[in-house]
Amino acid sequence: MVLIKEFEKDVKTANGSTMRIFFFHPIIPNYPHAKFPGVVVFSEIYQVTGPVQRFARQIAGQGYICAAPSSFHEFEGPEPFAYDVPGTDKGNEYKITKTVEAYDEDATLTVDALLALKTCNGRIGATGMCLGGHLAYRAALDERVLAAVCYFATDIHGHTLGKGKCDDSLKRVGDIKGELAMIFGKLDNHVPPEGRDLIRKTLHEAGTRFSFYEFAWSQHAFIRDELSKDRYDPAVTKVCFEILLELFGRTLKVDLGPYEANLKVEDIC
Repeated sequence: MVLIKEFEKDVKTANGSTMRIFFFHPIIPNYPHAKFPGVVVFSEIYQVTGPVQRFARQIAGQGYICAAPSSFHEFEGPEPFAYDVPGTDKGNEYKITKTVEAYDEDATLTVDALLALKTCNGRIGATGMCLGGHLAYRAALDERVLAAVCYFATDIHGHTLGKGKCDDSLKRVGDIKGELAMIFGKLDNHVPPEGRDLIRKTLHEAGTRFSFYEFAWSQHAFIRDELSKDRYDPAVTKVCFEILLELFGRTLKVDLGPYEANLKVEDIC
């Protein structure tokens, strides 16, 4: 039996703002000294909403300490934005007003906060959806992040994250030392086919360890179970969660030791 304890931590950032991190901590009764891997859960442009919290609780229930940072602390408090036109407009404006360096600092501080917990085993992963999918990808630029599951990550293909809309996420692909799972819907018009092809090609040519999934009838935001404008697909969402559990279970719950690229595939039937 795994229960979930929730708490918050406010962290000062370099620009003087306060970032709130929402923690979802697994608890196994009668085992107060149990240690768990940590997972940074990045949100959409609406900050840590109900769907993001439910997503984090699901992961925590499988034995991971989840930490969800509020992304727009430079401009607002930690409260989530509404899934409406004003909330969308505000989130999209902040997304390209905040600097890429500030996004990266948020990730670093959240990883630091997880590693500071006595109950963390020192192994860290990242995940997120939409903007959060891109931020999970960038979190993997930190060698402490051993795996990242990126749901319909926006702006990677167009290099358009942050102030000036000129991120270096694809250019820095060689800095990723962990393993990625990139998940998209084939009907995602936020990341069109040519954008998905560019991401996959770049990862492949860089020698990144990654899996790439495209679901035939899924659109953008297909895992969001609230106000998703008829795009929520619970069946595919379940499959994607198994992808997440496989990657995190293999890389975060098991100490694999150093990676060695010595696998030879035999030509056999």
